[in-house]
Amino acid sequence: MTKKKAVPFIFDKLLSENTRGKTENIILKVAVFSFFTHLAIIYCIKFGFIDLPANSELLKNPISAVYTPFSFILIYEVYLLIYYLPKSFTTYITKQYEIITLIIIRKLFKDLSALELSTDWFEIKGDLQFTYDLIASLLLFYLIFIFQKQGNQKAVQKTSYKVIIERFVKKKKLIAIILVPLFFFMALYTFIDWATGISISSSKLPTFESINNQFFDQFFTVLILIDVVLLLISFFYTDQFHKIIRNSGFVISTILIRMSFGVSGLISTVLIVAAVLFGLAIITIHNKYEENALPNNGSRCKTLKTKA
Repeated sequence: MTKKKAVPFIFDKLLSENTRGKTENIILKVAVFSFFTHLAIIYCIKFGFIDLPANSELLKNPISAVYTPFSFILIYEVYLLIYYLPKSFTTYITKQYEIITLIIIRKLFKDLSALELSTDWFEIKGDLQFTYDLIASLLLFYLIFIFQKQGNQKAVQKTSYKVIIERFVKKKKLIAIILVPLFFFMALYTFIDWATGISISSSKLPTFESINNQFFDQFFTVLILIDVVLLLISFFYTDQFHKIIRNSGFVISTILIRMSFGVSGLISTVLIVAAVLFGLAIITIHNKYEENALPNNGSRCKTLKTKA
């Protein structure tokens, strides 16, 4: 099989609409099963049927069982991020924002089970962080909505460069094919490393937060590298200032999200919100450039199109 035929064939097997549907169905079934399994473990510990060191907040309260299915939903969101990479760069960035928002939502379910309801709410560190995350999740939800609207406006204006876009899409498909097994092995390695920690630990269970930070820390590091590669490839297709700034801005936004895993508390939340705000500002200004672009601004693109 030649390279020209191999890439579409592999892409169809890994990232077609049919594969996406099957993946969604499997993930949802696993998520439901994991929820009831987690719930059963909590009640087995509570009634003394099994003996596990219940040091983790995830094993104390039934509400925290929601954390586990959300973890599988996040895995599906990672798959969707790769799925949309060749289709729409803006949707690909949107998925990054959705993933980090879901991570905060999942954390809220865990923290909800450990809240200390008292008059000293704003003096208790855990309750205060819960408040920050609650506000941040609402803000991020709204910012992503605006970002998607801006992205849709941008997509309408790109129809004149169809041939050039098709070239770029072919390269993005190749990147997406590489990402699928890469993220699969990253997730598998992280899970095995975490499971090994459980087997050698007799008194204290490793937290789910540790596996969360370890995987998504690596995940967003890879995304930064991918964003840089896409930025460099884009130079072959356009030298328009506003497009270069847009792509560079998205790299900075991803870096800010990556940095949030290196810190905790309010600083982490602020970095995440700042990342999405920065991305929104970048795409909004980019769209203003598109609206006011002169006909000769796309001269290089027209030249490349003629050569094609």
